Amino acid sequence: MLTAGPSPVGMLAGVAPLDWQLWLDHSPRPGWSNMAYDQALLDLAAGGEATLRIYQWDPWCLSFGRHEPALRRYDRKMIESLGLDTVRRPTGGRAVWHAQELTYAVAAPAAAFGDLARAYRLIHAMLQQAVAELGVQAVLASAPAKPLSLDAGACFATPAGGEVVTSAGKLVGSAQLRQNGGLLQHGSLLLDGDQRLVRTVAQGDAAEAHCTTLTEALGRPVSFTEAASAVVSAAGSWPGRWHELRTPSFALEELAAQHAEQFRSPAWTWRR
Repeated sequence: MLTAGPSPVGMLAGVAPLDWQLWLDHSPRPGWSNMAYDQALLDLAAGGEATLRIYQWDPWCLSFGRHEPALRRYDRKMIESLGLDTVRRPTGGRAVWHAQELTYAVAAPAAAFGDLARAYRLIHAMLQQAVAELGVQAVLASAPAKPLSLDAGACFATPAGGEVVTSAGKLVGSAQLRQNGGLLQHGSLLLDGDQRLVRTVAQGDAAEAHCTTLTEALGRPVSFTEAASAVVSAAGSWPGRWHELRTPSFALEELAAQHAEQFRSPAWTWRR
């Protein structure tokens, strides 16, 4: 049963006014590149910049949380034999299969959103409003009785509290990192497909993913472009001014290049 939380419209006003950059990234990128750009956006957020980035992955990619024990939880030999792309995120959380999805990244001064839990819910309230504009009834998940461990299976196996869910399952999975006064929260809004691959490559027992997709919820295909339009519209309700970032700035490119080596490195991906 869905339990309605605070009105997403009311929560959107809880973000402090900012000058926002909107980067609708039309170039699907490999995992290491996507994570290098998100880390670079976090660096810029520490200096006061605020950005909403919307993007995709090519090739599809399995990502691990920053502190997730991937070596123990997942079969590296199987993953490599299947030719799957892998990356370790700068943020925490658990494994996600990035395929038929819209991925968002919010990078901004942390003070504009408040503490971690409040920021998590404020950003998800925006995404809840976005899927409502598409016609999906969703709520923000209640927090579990006790915090989830990193051994609790895939990101989409269980809501940690605050994510966007429907009666059929979890629709958005996210993770957050704070550094030097900046905030990065990024996550997956599932358009189609499922997260079964995460369980397939797990070692030992793994929780089944209880997720749903926009296509399942609406009974029709939902494109990246359509979903992106809804997210942009909902985010526009945040106080402040918006500017479109058509191409990455020189500073963003330079920072991303500096982080690329780390996120390309198997030593980082499989560090634990």
